[in-house]
Amino acid sequence: MVTGLFLMFCPVSAADAISTISAGNTVFIGEQGLDIRAAMDGDSTLGWWASGAPIASASPDKTISVPNPGSFSIYPSDFQTHIGSWYHLSGPSTPNGTAFTVADPYIDIRIEDTTVSTDVTNKWVPSDDELRFRIDTNFVQMLQRANVNSVPVTIKVRGPDGTLFSGLTSKSGQTTSLVDYQLTTSPQYTNAIWGTSNRAMYPPGTYSVWVECNVNSIKDNYGQTGKAVSSTVTVLNQDQNPLIGNKGYVTNPTTSTPVATTRTPTPTVSTAVTTSPPPTTVSTPAATATAESSAATTLPATAAVPAVPTTHTPGFGTGLVVLSLCACLALFLKKH
Repeated sequence: MVTGLFLMFCPVSAADAISTISAGNTVFIGEQGLDIRAAMDGDSTLGWWASGAPIASASPDKTISVPNPGSFSIYPSDFQTHIGSWYHLSGPSTPNGTAFTVADPYIDIRIEDTTVSTDVTNKWVPSDDELRFRIDTNFVQMLQRANVNSVPVTIKVRGPDGTLFSGLTSKSGQTTSLVDYQLTTSPQYTNAIWGTSNRAMYPPGTYSVWVECNVNSIKDNYGQTGKAVSSTVTVLNQDQNPLIGNKGYVTNPTTSTPVATTRTPTPTVSTAVTTSPPPTTVSTPAATATAESSAATTLPATAAVPAVPTTHTPGFGTGLVVLSLCACLALFLKKH
């Protein structure tokens, strides 16, 4: 009797409530251990018709026997290609009301910098900013189930050294658990829960972030990326913009080292120019000029040598004649 009273007044746990399905509720591929007794209304067979099929007059395209409605599973092999409304049948092909609607789950996460109000998913953030997460999912349809006020998910944050964080601390020092974070809407934004300036907790580097839901073992049974587990995104936490080099140069996105341009001054060379006095022009008798011209014409074209002007000193020729006469006279006197 005491045991019976205890069970009567014992509150239903959140886990029990989230697995209890009423007629018309949405269930997700991958959920197991669902209590669908209320949804079956005493029937033991489920039926599914393709979209547009005449349900009242046509046989169901797929049927599933339900021997234990107190623990039923939405396995991918049975339901992945049969999305939509399922009916409980009062006979082999007679629909007796809607049991539930099967949906394909999805979940996604984004990272936002609240300091500058910017989406920084797969980008860079300076180490003084605070971050929050945005989660988009259709798991909030579980809120239609009786006594379900929120849906638990787990946010995963892995540091550059491999550390997996179970909670994050804000600038003010408040720590928020990432395990069983409760969703009540979609999209849902966390508070600014991650203060990146704490070097002891969050060293510089690339952090990986994803979110997963394992309500009623949905992740274990249907762990495809984007379904019960989101795609992994990243954020680079460091002091300096990765597109700026150490000296403040904006670098080429394909290289991390700025190209320095070296300018070498061109030396100035001073060239001394020697000016020679113009050659002295001497009048030459016509006969001599003709002879020289004739001789020049007999030279091969390849042996032509430019004529060098000859400078004659006035009186020099007369002096040579006088000296020659004196030498002859001296020689004559010596012999006689």
